[in-house]
Amino acid sequence: MAHKTAPDAGRRSERSRRATLEAALELVGEVGYPKLTIEAIAARAGVGKQTIYRWWPSKAAVLLDAFAALGEQAAAEAGESEIPDTGDLEADLKLVVRATVDELTSPRYDVPARALAAEGVVNPELGAEFVARLLEPSLQLYVRRLRAAQEAGQAAPHLDPRVALELLVGPITHRWLLRTLPLSHAYADTLVETALHGIAPR
Repeated sequence: MAHKTAPDAGRRSERSRRATLEAALELVGEVGYPKLTIEAIAARAGVGKQTIYRWWPSKAAVLLDAFAALGEQAAAEAGESEIPDTGDLEADLKLVVRATVDELTSPRYDVPARALAAEGVVNPELGAEFVARLLEPSLQLYVRRLRAAQEAGQAAPHLDPRVALELLVGPITHRWLLRTLPLSHAYADTLVETALHGIAPR
């Protein structure tokens, strides 16, 4: 009698988890967050509803993990774990701010990001987790690059890196979230130039 290999429960669980995360991203793009349900995610992923509830307490938690996985995938594809340090601070910042614009204008990123941002306003626990898991690590990349610039004499020694990075990410977030004006690479470049060189005449 041929020997039958026992099913790998861990591998099966990982497949189910990945299918669930992918289903959440697909569905939120198709129906929007308000109409997104655990039942629909389960059906799309081909898993039982109770399977999802064993891992996540809510659709928001599923979407948060799905969005985190999307970010990890993008970082792996980019092959960069830090903001480049070529010795040219302006060029390096323009590169990363342009990449941020590309993410925010991508439907695959835009829809779940807006859903999580909105949910985080009314769900403080989710909002705090979103900041801790996804936002803060990205902001720390700016902090490290700006500190390196200070050490190299390319930025003022008294500069507060946290305030400086907010001059870059704050306007982008405002324009993206409220849709005041379009996001573009030209805007990204102007933003970096204004943040670095200021608005007062010299």
